[in-house]
Amino acid sequence: MRTINHAHLVTAQFGPQAAAYVTSTVHATGEDLEHLAALAKNGPPTARILDLGCGGGHVSFHMAPYAGQLVAYDMSIDMLNAVSRTAADKGLRNIITRQGVAEKLPFPDRTFDMVVSRFTAHHWQDFAAGLREARRVLTNGGQAVFIDVTAPESPLCDTHLQTIELLRDMSHVRNYTATKWLQTLRVAGLEPGATTTRRLRLDFESWVTRMRTPAPLVQAIRTLQLQMPGEVVEYLELEEDGSFKIDCTTFETA
Repeated sequence: MRTINHAHLVTAQFGPQAAAYVTSTVHATGEDLEHLAALAKNGPPTARILDLGCGGGHVSFHMAPYAGQLVAYDMSIDMLNAVSRTAADKGLRNIITRQGVAEKLPFPDRTFDMVVSRFTAHHWQDFAAGLREARRVLTNGGQAVFIDVTAPESPLCDTHLQTIELLRDMSHVRNYTATKWLQTLRVAGLEPGATTTRRLRLDFESWVTRMRTPAPLVQAIRTLQLQMPGEVVEYLELEEDGSFKIDCTTFETA
């Protein structure tokens, strides 16, 4: 049987989709990005910011104009190359890229004034280790902000959400509940502050196309959706074409 490790699976999944994530409307827009830009704007102009799991670079592009230096960090070299090209096109010369995993950051202690992670924690192999590393590289008095899909507290709804997420993207580990997020942040030494949850609509066709989900798995998702219990249909606000809504939460540290 052919086996590959999770890190290789993540890079294999996202590398070919780098350009799609740079242009993805879901990833490139949102009130959360505007909020991050405002946080950077209100901070010191010399601040060093880490975009942890930068993906298509949208956090970097929104925050870099107000930072001294911004490090876009990701596992995928294809993503990082796409970010570098786009940053150059935008004239954002203070963005640099580094490759690596969240659970072992190649930076000294207290390197960054702000650590930001958006839509990446659900791919980490070790959620707690990633948060500990974020705390380690954060300066005393610095701020961390984490944005991700949050799982419903209902085990029934959670099971269905994780199943369609994994069928769509085999590099998916899991979405965590808000309760789990707050607990793990505290254990990592990060004191939770403001928390904001927003509903995000995912258009089914673009959702699976962006990840190049194989047709049999797309069909499996649709088959599961058609058999979901009423509680799950209601939570996801499931539409006839398979489009649905999820909770996305911003966790700021105090």
